[in-house]
Amino acid sequence: MYCTKCGHELREEDSFCSQCGLPARPLAIAPEGQRLMLDKSRKKIAGVCAGFARYFDVDLTLMRILWLAISICTGVGFLVYLGAWIVLPSDADLLPDRTLSRPV
Repeated sequence: MYCTKCGHELREEDSFCSQCGLPARPLAIAPEGQRLMLDKSRKKIAGVCAGFARYFDVDLTLMRILWLAISICTGVGFLVYLGAWIVLPSDADLLPDRTLSRPV
């Protein structure tokens, strides 16, 4: 597989081109069967940014920076974050139960 922008050869597991930074695969809004949900395994506060990062297949740190910038610049980001926290379903039911695997 080759980058469509610079022609650099890419490995199958690459998500981005190491030369120009272009995504290796076109960004899909949602991979097949994936829903927008709170990501409780990578959360800092509520899992909203982690859920959006997983849904849009974007780096989690980048999503947090973008969300913070939008919140500070417009003020709307805080309201949208709270709304998403309330409205979005949680993936906590999908996570394996880790309480059984803890050593005694």
